[in-house]
Amino acid sequence: MDQKILHTMEYPKIINQLARYTQTSLGKQMAEELQPVTRLEDVKLLLQGTEESFTVDRLKGYPSFGGIVDITSAVRRARIGGTLNPHELLGIATTLEGSRRIKRYLSAVHEDNPVEILFTLSDSLSEQKPLEDAIKRCVDDSAEIIDSASAELSQIRRELRGGEVRIREKLDSMIRSSTVSKMLQDQIVTIRGDRFVIPVKAEYRSHFGGIVHDQSGSGATLFIEPESIVALNNKLRETKLREEREIEVILQKLTALVGEQAELLLYDIDILAQLDFMFAKARLAREMKATLPRMNDRGFIKLRRGRHPLISIDKVVPIDVELGNHFSTIIVTGPNTGGKTVTLKTIGLLSLMAMSGLFVPVEEGCQLCVFDAIYADIGDEQSIEQSLSTFSSHMTNIISILKNMTPKSLVLLDEVGAGTDPAEGSALAIAILEHIHSLGCRMVATTHYSELKAFAYERKGVINASMEFDINTLSPTYRLLVGVPGRSNAFAIAERLGLPAPILEFARGEVKEEDLRVENMIAKLEENRNIAEQERENAEKLRKDLESLRGKHEAELEKLEQQKERYLEKANEDARAIIAKARSEAEKIIEELRLLAMEEGASVKEHKLIAARKQLDDAEPAMRKKSVAPKAAKPKRSIQPGDEVKVHSLNQKGHVVELSGDKEALVQLGIMKMKVALDDLELIGSAPVTKPVQRTAANVKRTRDEHVRTELDLRGANLEEALIEVDRFIDEAYLSNLGQIYIIHGKGTGILRSGISDYLRKHKHIKSYRLGNYGEGGTGVTVAELK
Repeated sequence: MDQKILHTMEYPKIINQLARYTQTSLGKQMAEELQPVTRLEDVKLLLQGTEESFTVDRLKGYPSFGGIVDITSAVRRARIGGTLNPHELLGIATTLEGSRRIKRYLSAVHEDNPVEILFTLSDSLSEQKPLEDAIKRCVDDSAEIIDSASAELSQIRRELRGGEVRIREKLDSMIRSSTVSKMLQDQIVTIRGDRFVIPVKAEYRSHFGGIVHDQSGSGATLFIEPESIVALNNKLRETKLREEREIEVILQKLTALVGEQAELLLYDIDILAQLDFMFAKARLAREMKATLPRMNDRGFIKLRRGRHPLISIDKVVPIDVELGNHFSTIIVTGPNTGGKTVTLKTIGLLSLMAMSGLFVPVEEGCQLCVFDAIYADIGDEQSIEQSLSTFSSHMTNIISILKNMTPKSLVLLDEVGAGTDPAEGSALAIAILEHIHSLGCRMVATTHYSELKAFAYERKGVINASMEFDINTLSPTYRLLVGVPGRSNAFAIAERLGLPAPILEFARGEVKEEDLRVENMIAKLEENRNIAEQERENAEKLRKDLESLRGKHEAELEKLEQQKERYLEKANEDARAIIAKARSEAEKIIEELRLLAMEEGASVKEHKLIAARKQLDDAEPAMRKKSVAPKAAKPKRSIQPGDEVKVHSLNQKGHVVELSGDKEALVQLGIMKMKVALDDLELIGSAPVTKPVQRTAANVKRTRDEHVRTELDLRGANLEEALIEVDRFIDEAYLSNLGQIYIIHGKGTGILRSGISDYLRKHKHIKSYRLGNYGEGGTGVTVAELK
């Protein structure tokens, strides 16, 4: 991409903003070298990396690159055999630690929110924990070699500390001496040139032996090494030289370890630079409130509320632009300072940002194109050095554009044909625009020439646009109006500024009638567009209000549904509590009856008590979840006593005993009788007509307990008759939803008991059966449980 075009579009200012969001010098260097890419696949890959970084930053936060430094030069020197200093080694260790931290962080993020590009990059980072530990065992956080770096160094430093202690003790005893202390400027021990000395007054130099190492600025003090400690200082110096040699050995060993991993370290540095750079792009997107654009290579641009990224968000006026679908050229007209140049730069700069893998400040869902090049002729390019006028400079740029552009280029021309005679300039502008348009380039051009309005109107694929101007305030609004040509506001402005009416009338008379019709047409178009825009805004506001109202209604409806469910649940709980209380009382009564029967010898059959208890259990309402009991269907005729009915609220069948007024009926439900609202009853059948059963053989005694029986008495019947009655009895019990029945066959010879047992074993409605227990009739009764 031509660097001059990048500067014209102010692209370097975006790069400077991006560089400020990097955390390392490596990432900053990548940001400063960023250039637009001209292959669609490459651009999509760059944008995917930015999108993943933006997602991580939004969900988990920005990863820290603390401790990571540029170790490239140090690693390369280690690779060729140079010795690294402690600062360089410490930088390598902290970089390795930071690399491992970022790798763990992105791996954890990837498990919850897949980020393929970031994970692939971070996963390729080598983990050099042994090298990191080796450096940290020898170098502390202040880049000093620690005593434990080697056994030899530890021994040497013990000797150094011991030697320094002996020297200080010797000097301390000397300066405390009354003979020596009067010759000293201060009673202190200091160091000059790695040698321990004491400050002696200059006049006592001849009385004080030893070596002079320094003197004060005034010359009144001499720093003398007494003869008594010269040997000790010499030994201390020798020990320090040994220390330096040992440190050099340690550094060489660590450098060799770095050199062995040089290739991996250089690769890691490159990966870390890319990661820092990608997260910097994400932070820039967040700062600009930018979004991910959809990219194409077919020359299509669609911007909705596109903002110039270098203008403050509270001052910039967004633009809507669509180019490359129904038309490939836009001709923008309008007054000076109306925002035409900013519009051109916005389109060009947003395209360059997207081609560089950056988010752009537009609404979501907008599209931009990957062009092979972007060409622009914007601003006053007058050159004093080249002795070129404004017109000549513009022509030079345009000629260069015409030589290099292709059908896949974007061309931006500001004030095309300006700077010369209007008649010739407009003709030249039309010719240039016609040539570029015929080549198939995407082009946006601005102009003052009214002739270009007619050119845009007559050419297929070319559309007029204008910058809106507020006549009332005599100022531009900076809004781009695509489809509406700009009109001259000279007369309106002059009139509002107070130009005398006769002069205005004379001026209007000098304008051609055709030009007046065009101006009036443009004014009408603009008026209609304003009306349509207002109606669209009103419709949008109404739509948002309706959506908000619908949301409130849905929330209220959900609240009512939840409230209804709570009420139903509470009602069921209350009913169950009442039933539980009734059951408790019934159990007490049954127990009292059983005890009374035992005391008085009365016969109260146990299975009848069990049947009564089951009827009480069946009366308990089931907990209903998110369902409403179906309303009772209106009967075909009025319910009469004796009719078989279904009670919907209890899901039980019964028979009407009698009517209680116009709204209730007394219903027999098993052994229970209860009053039920007529609306809760559904007519199943009329009262059955009982006919006597005639048999030629022995009579089978059938007991009936109203219309629902829990026992069948077969005593005295033969096996064949008994099985017929058992089959019919089981069907009745099954249809009546009984859980348990009692078949009384007597003890006798056992033939009837065995035959009934064999029959029950094969019956499809029988779940299990057994002989009666004590109190139920013993072996004379078979108790069967229904499915």
